[in-house]
Amino acid sequence: MTVDEQLLYESRVKLRQAVIAGLAALCLLAAAVLQLAGPHTKVSELTLDLIYAHKRFPLDVIGGVINGIGLTALAVTLSWLFGATRARNPGAGSYMKWLALAGAVIAAIVAILYAIVIAIKANDFVTQGNQTYQEAKHLTNGGFLVVIPVIGQAATLVLAMGFVLIAFQAMRVGLLTKFMGYLGIFTGVLVLFPIGSPVPIVQAFWLLALAYLLSGRWPTGVPPAWRSGRAEPWPSSAEMREQRIKAGAGGGRAKSAPTPAPQAVGAAAPAAKSSSAGVKRKRKRRK
Repeated sequence: MTVDEQLLYESRVKLRQAVIAGLAALCLLAAAVLQLAGPHTKVSELTLDLIYAHKRFPLDVIGGVINGIGLTALAVTLSWLFGATRARNPGAGSYMKWLALAGAVIAAIVAILYAIVIAIKANDFVTQGNQTYQEAKHLTNGGFLVVIPVIGQAATLVLAMGFVLIAFQAMRVGLLTKFMGYLGIFTGVLVLFPIGSPVPIVQAFWLLALAYLLSGRWPTGVPPAWRSGRAEPWPSSAEMREQRIKAGAGGGRAKSAPTPAPQAVGAAAPAAKSSSAGVKRKRKRRK
């Protein structure tokens, strides 16, 4: 694909990708809020966990489905951003795209399956048996419930790696500003190691900011790489410092040698005449 063809393709689908990125942000936020809503036990005890899980299983299942949609939209967003990056840097490895796709899709499937399995186990515990600790342990010790979280963690690790690499490469070719690039790297790390609130606020903010950038309304202007179709690396700190020094030196030279104002021919003559006239008047007074 030529540069012109790539730019034409990007201009045609960029708004659609902005909508997908915004959808990913909203779905991830909504899923976290839903899963935090409803009744929760204040004591970490297995039987109570199952009883409360049964009370709020509709919220958990719906939240799992919405989270899966959000992760799928995130996978599409990262995959498209990598495609735009590779068009400007053919040397970028395609494994980054597959890391993001595989990690997000598997994590989405695992999130939905886990919510459904927990809902079934909780329903069995509440509606059957004596609701003892031994029964609760028997229901939750199944191999499937043990394997699902492990697969989910592995998928999250793969997604985080793809996220970090794609954000870094997109920043290197100039598709993302340095702020968006470094924030994207930090966001990828937060996918694996969530810090603070369980609500993915930083991830949602980055996705919404990316959607805003793709819409062409970025406050400082769209990065040049989106218009040229070629890599436009951002200058390093040393290069920016050198540019400022050169600009300052140029301004100093201009100020250090001001152009003297031209004098009119004969401008000093009246002053000379005035001076000689004053001398003559003094001599007359002395006489």
